[in-house]
Amino acid sequence: MLPPGHVAPAWPPGRALSRPDRARQAAYWTLRDVTADGAYTNLALAEHLRGAPPDDAAFVTEMVNGTARAIGTLDAIIEAAGGRSTSTLQPAVVDVLRLGAYQALRMRVPPHAAVSTSVDLAADQIGRRVTGVVNAIMRRIVERTWDEWLAAITDGLDEMDAVALRHQHPRWIVDAFADRLPPGELVPALEADNAPPRTTLAVRPGLMTRDELVAATGGTPTPYSPWGVTVTGDPGGFECVRDGRAGVQDEGSQLVVLAATRAVESLGTDGPWLDLCAGPGGKSALLRGLDGPEFLVATELQPHRAKLVQQALRAYPAAGHQVIVADGTEATWQHDAFGLVLVDAPCSGLGSLRRRPESRWRRKADDLVSLRSLQGVLLVRAWTSARPGGVVAYVTCSPHRAETADIVNDFADGMDVEILTAPSYLPEVPDCAGIDPRFVQLWPHRHNTDAMFLALLRKPDK
Repeated sequence: MLPPGHVAPAWPPGRALSRPDRARQAAYWTLRDVTADGAYTNLALAEHLRGAPPDDAAFVTEMVNGTARAIGTLDAIIEAAGGRSTSTLQPAVVDVLRLGAYQALRMRVPPHAAVSTSVDLAADQIGRRVTGVVNAIMRRIVERTWDEWLAAITDGLDEMDAVALRHQHPRWIVDAFADRLPPGELVPALEADNAPPRTTLAVRPGLMTRDELVAATGGTPTPYSPWGVTVTGDPGGFECVRDGRAGVQDEGSQLVVLAATRAVESLGTDGPWLDLCAGPGGKSALLRGLDGPEFLVATELQPHRAKLVQQALRAYPAAGHQVIVADGTEATWQHDAFGLVLVDAPCSGLGSLRRRPESRWRRKADDLVSLRSLQGVLLVRAWTSARPGGVVAYVTCSPHRAETADIVNDFADGMDVEILTAPSYLPEVPDCAGIDPRFVQLWPHRHNTDAMFLALLRKPDK
């Protein structure tokens, strides 16, 4: 948030620009919200770009997203250029230097402009006392190109540390990806995380056809999901999104629903369906619109996320579903009741790093300890909620072994569980099997989707 005495940059027409320009002010305060206050980059950008001209908005978005994505690498460059740790500098100064370095090394901003605007920004937002150090470090930074800096900061490092810096990921994430991929795919996977994702919509089945969605948006059908269309521009500008006949949803998220419902259909499993961790509601909307369920129950722990689920389902008659604010680890509904239970468990989000540029530096390997405990409990609750012969779809937006295959295998060990071959329900999706061929593992570099994981477990008939 903005400190006392500062206001978010305004963008009214007809007012002269002052130094620093409004675009760089907006970029600076957005990055401060992200690094100091834990804001999500996309939400902070929306706040600070309200009313901005399109060219300015595009410039700020590129600068902030790129900087947030490259924080670890930029910090290594700043430390090498300044001859000191970033911990010895004010955090606000570090953010100015990050933005300046990114402009100079990764954008089409002339070196002298990157230096001068960084100094101006520091003087205006922090104080003139810091302009000397900002000027000195920025002048050192612009003496080399991006590739020259990468060579300098990786000199003498082991290969995996060097790969992490070159491709703007923490080492622990690089190790996690390397554990799940053939060697030749590691770098493409990391680079895919650094590419801006496309915007994908999904129709609400029964309310709109995909052909109608293509006609309404001018978009392109997704290659695998029968419900998806990729579009350009603001999704909120489309009437079908505003009225609830379509919604934003990554194709990978659509595909795990497709596989789960195909499994239930092929097995002839009847009964109501349960979406155990339903927020923000995209999967619930797909499930609700299909012919399979007698009734859909969608549960969500957080009230504000439950409202998002209700919003996603708003165009469907309320008689066919119920949204409950409830803790999925403490099931209050009847056991052995549901023909399909889908649990999209809270996870590290390593599968959606391209959408959350700040999250790779915010998450820590230690976070997986508490997440894994929660995931295990949720899987148990999903299992007890499924009726005999029912299917549990365990989903995470992560490729990390600890919160995908290990969770499922630990749960199934010693249990009477049939692990279905999930990739067989997605025959149109190439190379979608994980290292364990019973599980689906999607990847941005292979499928242009988030890195969604899916395991399908069938409960034995009594």
